[in-house]
Amino acid sequence: MNRRSFLAGSAAALGAVGLAGCATSGGMSLAEAERVYGPLPNERFPIPAVNISKINPKYLRRTVRYDSDEAVGTIIIDPRHYYVYRIEGGGYATRYGANVGRAGFLWSGDAYIGRKAEWPVWTPPKEMILRQPEAAPYAGGMPPGLNNPLGARTLYLYQNGVYTLYTIYSTIMPETIGKGISSGCIGLLTQDMVHLYNQTPVNTKVVVLPA
Repeated sequence: MNRRSFLAGSAAALGAVGLAGCATSGGMSLAEAERVYGPLPNERFPIPAVNISKINPKYLRRTVRYDSDEAVGTIIIDPRHYYVYRIEGGGYATRYGANVGRAGFLWSGDAYIGRKAEWPVWTPPKEMILRQPEAAPYAGGMPPGLNNPLGARTLYLYQNGVYTLYTIYSTIMPETIGKGISSGCIGLLTQDMVHLYNQTPVNTKVVVLPA
């Protein structure tokens, strides 16, 4: 089954609100990128190194100037520019390149991380199965693994105790970063997602900017 056709099975609905402002400060050398995006052999399902040649360097992880009144640790998603930010304080943020699915352009607003999962099961929504009947065999859930559209880590966004169906997930497909894809929410390279996931406790605030 083509993993691209299932990239980020979670879809979404709701919202309103925004924020702004950033400027880059330096980037990674090739040697740094090969280290940061190298293989993760100790994972439950070993993760291959990222093919750096398949991603625009501007989407590699970096620290940038970012003026915001949000607390340290807050995640800000900018789907229009294919970036995810983690506020670090002192006018700086860690910036990650992202891909954005159709659902990622439809919703904006304030939310929080209501749940986290390592190597989650993916269950395609009924609407997706109607559009793509080839997803029907996974109606009961696709087991974890490299071919699972949610990848190695997923952060689930909630509002008022209710899951919004909006997720930040991981992908091993560098060619999708900085692009719109057919379905799903917000995807980060697995190495970036592991980095963000490890610093993001449940109840972390998330701001999704209008697309």
